[in-house]
Amino acid sequence: MMTQTFQCILTAAAIFSFTTTSVQGTESNPPWQEEFGISKCNLLTTGQNPYFVLEPGFQLILGGGDTKLQITVLNETKTVDGVITRVVEEKEWVDGELHEIARNYFAICEGTKDLFYFGEDVDFYEKGQVIKHDGSWLAGVNGNKAGLMMPGSPVVGMKYYQEVAPGVAMDRAEIVSLDETCKTPAGMFSRCMKVKEGTPIEVFTKEYKYHAPGIGLIRDDDLLLIQHGFINDK
Repeated sequence: MMTQTFQCILTAAAIFSFTTTSVQGTESNPPWQEEFGISKCNLLTTGQNPYFVLEPGFQLILGGGDTKLQITVLNETKTVDGVITRVVEEKEWVDGELHEIARNYFAICEGTKDLFYFGEDVDFYEKGQVIKHDGSWLAGVNGNKAGLMMPGSPVVGMKYYQEVAPGVAMDRAEIVSLDETCKTPAGMFSRCMKVKEGTPIEVFTKEYKYHAPGIGLIRDDDLLLIQHGFINDK
């Protein structure tokens, strides 16, 4: 597994006061957005915005320590809450053994390029056998709603829910920077977006992710991008 010291240089930190009526907040502490006007969008299963490629065959591979993460946009769709979504598969290996497979369901707004997250089916593995499905959820079931995975026009200070499945999955993100320079085994990337993610279900848990323009996720905590691009037969 290739590993390399990760470097990020913060060159701008202007804070944007993001407002919404869905969750209360203050000027110094913007609210967490959980309503996104999805019904007004023409939702597509293929497309891309500055930090996410939703096109069949696109793949990212990240690694670090004993862990490997492979993210692939599949040539498959699934209808969730009445919306045709694109399936994005995440596979994770630990110490060379399969640990988790998640099938994530996304659709992109044609006009705004906002990428919406409609849920996931998760399988955790132990010694080749599925042992649990923790974190699985679908929009339209048990009051769950689609969240915003990646805004089409991100601004520093934006705070939004990526998952809206109370009691099961409530991941949320805050955009910290749009001007990071990041070094990974796959190369050096500029104008990267830094995002802090957490959840009210586990208030003390947080992680930082970095996304490069035209590519997407290049760092997930200690996992760094190893390779990216389109593959065949997906």
